[in-house]
Parts: sequence; structure tokens; C-alpha cells
Amino acid sequence: MNAMRFPWLVVISLCLNKVQAQFYGDSTYGSPGGQSIRLGLITDDATDRIRQTFEHAISVVNSELGVPLVGETEQVAYGNSVQAFAQLCRLMQSGVGAVFGPAAKHTAAHLLNACDSKDIPFIYPHLSFGAHPDGFNLHPSPEDIAHALYDIVNQFEWSRFIFCYESAEYLNILDHLMTMYGIKGPVIKVMRYDLNLNGNYKSVLRRIRKSEDSRIVVVGSTEGVAELLRQAQQVGIMNEDYTYVIGNLDLHTFELEEYKYSEANITGIRMFSPDQEEVRDLVEKLQQELGEGQPLNTGSSYITMSMALTYDAVRVIAETTKHLPYQPQMLNCSERHDNVQPDGSTFRNYMRSLEIKDKTITGRIYFEGNVRKGFSFDVIELQPSGLVKVGTWEEGKDFEFERPPQVVNFNDIDDGSLVNKTFKVLISVATKPYASLVESTYTLTGNNQYQGYGVDLIKELADKLGFNFTFHDGGNDYGSFNKTTNSTTGMLKEIVEGRADLAITDLTITAEREEVIDFSIPFMNLGIAILYVKPQKAPPALFSFMDPFSSEVWLYLGIAYVGVSLCFFIIGRLSPIEWDNPYPCIEEPEELENQFTINNSLWFTTGALLQQGSEIAPKALSTRTISAIWWFFTLIMVSSYTANLAAFLTIENPLSPINSVEDLAENKDDVQYGAKRTGSTRNFFLTSEDPIYMKMNEYMMSHPEMLMDNNQDGVDKVKAGTKYAFLMESTSIEFTEVRECNLTKVGDALDEKGYGIAMVKNWPYRDKFNNALLELQEQGVLARLKNKWWHEVGAGVCSKKRDNDGPSELGVDNLSGIYVVLVLGSFFSTVVSILYWCYFVFRKAKLYEVPFCDALAEEFKIVISFSENERALKSAQSVYSRSRNSSQSIESLKTDSEENMPDKD
Repeated sequence: MNAMRFPWLVVISLCLNKVQAQFYGDSTYGSPGGQSIRLGLITDDATDRIRQTFEHAISVVNSELGVPLVGETEQVAYGNSVQAFAQLCRLMQSGVGAVFGPAAKHTAAHLLNACDSKDIPFIYPHLSFGAHPDGFNLHPSPEDIAHALYDIVNQFEWSRFIFCYESAEYLNILDHLMTMYGIKGPVIKVMRYDLNLNGNYKSVLRRIRKSEDSRIVVVGSTEGVAELLRQAQQVGIMNEDYTYVIGNLDLHTFELEEYKYSEANITGIRMFSPDQEEVRDLVEKLQQELGEGQPLNTGSSYITMSMALTYDAVRVIAETTKHLPYQPQMLNCSERHDNVQPDGSTFRNYMRSLEIKDKTITGRIYFEGNVRKGFSFDVIELQPSGLVKVGTWEEGKDFEFERPPQVVNFNDIDDGSLVNKTFKVLISVATKPYASLVESTYTLTGNNQYQGYGVDLIKELADKLGFNFTFHDGGNDYGSFNKTTNSTTGMLKEIVEGRADLAITDLTITAEREEVIDFSIPFMNLGIAILYVKPQKAPPALFSFMDPFSSEVWLYLGIAYVGVSLCFFIIGRLSPIEWDNPYPCIEEPEELENQFTINNSLWFTTGALLQQGSEIAPKALSTRTISAIWWFFTLIMVSSYTANLAAFLTIENPLSPINSVEDLAENKDDVQYGAKRTGSTRNFFLTSEDPIYMKMNEYMMSHPEMLMDNNQDGVDKVKAGTKYAFLMESTSIEFTEVRECNLTKVGDALDEKGYGIAMVKNWPYRDKFNNALLELQEQGVLARLKNKWWHEVGAGVCSKKRDNDGPSELGVDNLSGIYVVLVLGSFFSTVVSILYWCYFVFRKAKLYEVPFCDALAEEFKIVISFSENERALKSAQSVYSRSRNSSQSIESLKTDSEENMPDKD
């Protein structure tokens, strides 16, 4: 323990001793004879345990003191303040230096005021809700208890709970809780269980049973909370569906035998362990003096907080006397006497200035002002074996459960209950979405630092079965079993050797693994598939506008076009109605003209095919019939072409070098492949007898650089675009697809298998786990969890937008062929026009016997005279006027049709 923390107090106290000795020297109530310091105890404890504790503590500290302590005890009836005050007066007259108060709070408050008026240190060992600067109290404050409850509830991750309190003074704890939660805390339903002040709490407990809440925080007196638990069992809310957090520090003194097998989760706090040396010595003393027996339950003790704090208060007084001389005087408690205890207030203040770290029951003793600080709580849980410490709470430190691993004796299992049992669960934090580290700006510890599908699934099972768990990273090696050496590796080894209870990740159920461990029923079904980059879109072909029809259709369409044109030519010549008078003014023409020449027939079918029409109109029934048939044919063909053209131009079929496992095995387009170095996927190819898979296994064995340490490495290599395909489970590929937009699954699954929770061989709780998994599956919980971690958490736009969601805009590449046809057609027409123009000039120059170049120059000038739309046939300046045939006009040049006409008579 530390020395004096305030040396100046010693100087002041010595000066006060001299002054007080002179002032009180002739007083009737002087110092009693003998060198000792008297301590008074006023107790209302009918069991005599407080008195025995008080006397035991004095006997322990006296072995270290030069001036011994002497205890004097007065027994009073509980709540009898008059009797207690009378006993206090007697103690004052005997010259006590400090008084230990009774358990009744109102009586203690009355005695505190009396002692305060006489400067006598007053010690009261119970929870105080008000500030009593003149009293000495080692009990933790309501604020610290609220802080411990706050941290425990946060560890449970409750979103709502019931705050059940005994009387109005305990609302102080609720006030501190609400302050810590702020506006974003859980939903808290507040209930007072002692409504009628008669000890009957069943009406409130029935309301709890009918409510939707099954998580309860209880605060109250030792007697009240113990009775509440007893009545809760009678009402039927002491079972696996309910969780209790007890805010009373005497939980270890309760009779808990009948609750151990109720499967209810009961968690509480205490300030000391029954295994401490000071506690064992006190228990031994009580056994000798009172015949007390040992508690039946592990972790339990009948040493109450009042007894422990009484013991520690005696220790504080003893330590104070080592540093500060104290000579209590005999006093008269009558109001007519204003005498006070010399050095009383100084002694009390010095008691608060000490820091004691050992030889106490409740741990470190240290004060900040009038409030005790620097202590710690044991967080305890009720298990079938008794109360078990599952964590330590200290102010200013992050609290987390530290449940010790349980050694399960399979031959000693009674009902197979998992309530309050703690399991070590292995996960692989490198394998998303089954487990990963939570990204946070704060430093997270324990289970709070992990998230994922497997983490949530274990939490769901824990809520349903009532067990506790701690997650540990098992690494990337899931493990295998070597039959030759009878050895295991990875996670399997941890489970087989008892260092872990469960393992949950993308762990495949295989016959090899089931030789050494057990699996639950599959919580997810899957198969091995191929992960590869998405097929790349092929560049548009130059004549992609012809894609709507196959080559055969285009060929038959051309044949139909030529054939129908010939039919028009032949039928038109056969039909008399199609022979017309070229000169309507002549009633009896010497010749008739047929409009369906071979050129006109081709032009008519072309106009109908392109749905543009022409100036040619069939007259005969035969030509009109074939025209209607051709128009109907072209209507269907053009409609079909137009309907397919949009799809062919906007939807581009991606091309992939591999489309199946056969393509992969043949290394088509030099695509390489691999799998995870260890695990069920690799074992599948090692043990397969299928020729394709055997060939793939040989390839992977000869190319070990293609094998990856984990799935993420394989995904990264595929993303790199190095013509690499990765073989992995289909569920992992599904997870990757919605996050990596350029990756996809190729082909069908190669096999069918499932993921299960690994556990110890012949584990007695396997059936309970299987039943719970079936219930979660039937309730849709498994589907909800998969949708959450596959398609919600971290999912991007890839899950919302697919390549074939709709047409894309047309680019130049899609329509380049149309432009080529247009350019070539325009060019061809221009070339034909120029050639025909040259031929026309050549014939005209020959007719007029003029040089061809002169005629060509004149004709070219006429062509480029863009402002002139009329042409003079006869002109003196024309080159043709100087020829000997200038009398001939341009009309004398025969056209194509005129050359074919018969000569007139």
C-alpha cells in the first residue's frame, strides 16, 4: 500500500492534537485508560455474520498495529432508529473513534447525522444514492454500476431490453444509463417490480411474459432481486428464451441451484472471488464460530458485500492509524453538549486519501472526492457448474467477454443443453463474405471485430440455443487428413486436438474430413465452377446490316427478284392489254408500245422491294396478280428484316475463348487455369477418375505456379486479364460476380457438395445444431443472410446492370456497311453517268464532223454553267454551227428507243 498521499495533513493533525489536549484537558469525558482505539458496530443483522466479520477483521489487522483496535458491538432491531440512537450514545460515552452503521438505510442516515455532529467517522457498507460527504462508504457508486451494465449490454448487442427496478432510488442507475446511451441507444422499457410494496412481483412478471422483450436488466436490493428471480421461475420466464443481467453485487450469495438447469442466461457482477485468501480465511472463521457450511455451487459464497466492505473498512482504519495518531475521546451525545471528537474529521479525510492495493477483499481502495474509484468487477454467468467468471470490468477500459474454454465431458452430459456453454469458433477472416474484419475508425476487440455470413449464422444459432462463443482467426488452411500418417492440418487439427470447438467458413463437407471430425447438415449447397473474365464484345462487321438474313435467304431473295422481273417481262408481252398506243391522239396507230421492257420490269420489282413504288402501273389481270403477290412478299420480307435489324445492330454477341470445362482442359486460346492450393476443390481433381479432370489435375501438378494460397489471390489473377481461369466454389463466384463487373462464371458446376459447420467427432450437440439449422432454413433466415452478404453488403452496380439488359446506342462501326454501300453506289452512278456523257459527246461530234475535244470542251462548259438551267440547241457561237452538217439539230441524234423503232413508209 502507498504511504501518505497528503503529507500536510500530518502537520495539521499534530497541531490540532496539542490545541485539543489543552481545550479538553479538564473535561469530564477524557481519554479512556489503555493504549487502544475503540471501534463501534451497530448491527441489525440477525445472523451475527456482520459481528463475526467485524471481529475477524480487527484480529487480522491488530497483528500489524502498534496501537490495537478494539471492537464493541451493539445489536438492534432492523429499522428501529430510536434503539440504534440509544446504542450510539452509549458507544460515544465509551470513547469510540469510528462507528459502523446498520443495514437499514433510514436508521443509518439518522445515525450518520448524529455522528457528523460529533465529528465521529461513520461507515455504512451499502449502496448510497445521495452524496454524503460526512460518511465513509466503500460501496461503488450508482454511476459506476450503470457504466458496468452499459458495457455488458453493449457486448450482448441488445437493441431493446426491460429495465426492472425495485424502488425509485434505483432510477438513479437508469439516469446514468440514459446519459451514456444518448439519443441513439436501444429501446428501454422501464418497469417497477415492487409496485404494491408487499413483496409480490408476479403481476409485473406476467406483463414481462406477455411482452415481446425477453432481455431484462434487474436492479434492487439483495432480498428483492433474489425474490424476483424466484417468482420469475414460478411465472415461467426462467427458461432459454430469457436473459437476465443482474445489477446487484450479491448475486454470488443467491440460492441459484434451481436456476442452473433452467437454460436461462443469468449474468451479474461481483467485487471479489470466493477463492481469494481473505475470503477463505473469513469463511473458515464463520464455520468455526457459527457452524456455516460450504456453498454447494461453484463460484458462490455467503460472504455478502456488507461483510466484505466491513472487513475492508477495518483495513482502511488500520492503515490510517499507521500514518496518523488518533486518540478518540469519550463524548456526550446530548444536544446540550457541543463537544466533538478531536481529529475525527481529519481522520475521516485521511482515510479517503489512502490508496490500498492488497490485503482487502474488494480489491483496490482509492477515492476521488467522496466516491470510491479504481476497483474492478468480475462479470459472472450462471452455468450448470455454478457461477463462472466470464470477464473483468474496469473503468476506463474496453470490456469484452473472456469466457474460458470449456472441457466437455461427454459422459457427463445430462440433457444436452447448450445454455451458458462457451465455444471457441474458428473463422477465416481472409474469406469474404463468410468472415472479415470490421472496418472502423475505432479499435475493436473480441467478437466485435468480425463480421460476415458465418459470424451472423453463429449468432443466430447462439440466440436459438443459448450458448456463448468466441471467434478466432483460423487462417487460410482449412485442413486435410492424411490417412497414411494419420495426421491432420489447419483447422481440422485445431478441432481434433481440442483447441477449438467449431469452425465455420466455406468449409466443404468431404468424406476424408468426416473420418476425423463431424459436420452439421449443409447450410449452403454449391459446386465447383470456373471464374473467368466476361466475354468481350466482337467488333461489328462491315456489312453487319446484312446479318438479319442468312446467306441462303439473301441468295433466294436475289433469285426471287430476278425471277419475278422476268415474269413481268414475259407476262407483260403475253398480255394484249399491256400493249398501249404511244400516241393517244392517233386513233389508229401504226405501232403499239409495251411498258414492261426488261429495264422497266427490273425497275418495277426494285421499287416494290424497297417500298418506294414507280411510275409503271400494271393494267392486265395477270400482271396485277403477280404484282400483288410480289408486294405481299416484299411486305413480309421488309418487315422481318426491319424487326431483326435493330437487334442485330444494337445487341452484340460477346465472344469467349472458353465456354465449358472441356475448352479449359484443352487450353483453348492458350487459357491457363488453377485452383486453391489446398482444400476440397484441389482434392476433387486429385481424386477424380474422369479423364477430363485427370488431365486438368496433371496440368495443375505440372504448373504449381497456377495454384493460389487463397481464393482472393485467384480472383486477383483472373482480374489481371492474363488469360487465366480460376476454379472455385459457385457461391464464391456468385459473390465475386456482383462486385467485380468484368468477371463471370463459365459453364455449369462440375460437382455438387455443401458447406457445413465443423465440430468435434461424436459431438453430443450435433443434433441440436442440425435441428436449429433446419429451423433457420424453414424460417428463411439462411436465405436472408445469404441475400444480405451476397447482394446487399458491398454489392455494386454489377448486380443491377447486365450486358443484355437492353439495346445500346448505335455507333459508326455498326452502320459503316450502309455508308460503304451508299458511297460505292454513288460512285458507280457517277462513273456510269460520265461514261455515258462522253459517249454522247463522241457520237454528236462524229455526227457534226467536229473534233471530239472541241465538242467535249463545249459540252463541259454547258455542264458547269450551274446558273443556267436552259440549253440553246442552235447558236452561232456553237462549234456545231461551223460544220457542214450544222443544219441538223440535236434532235436528229437518235435515242436508244428511237433506234429500235421501225422505219415509216
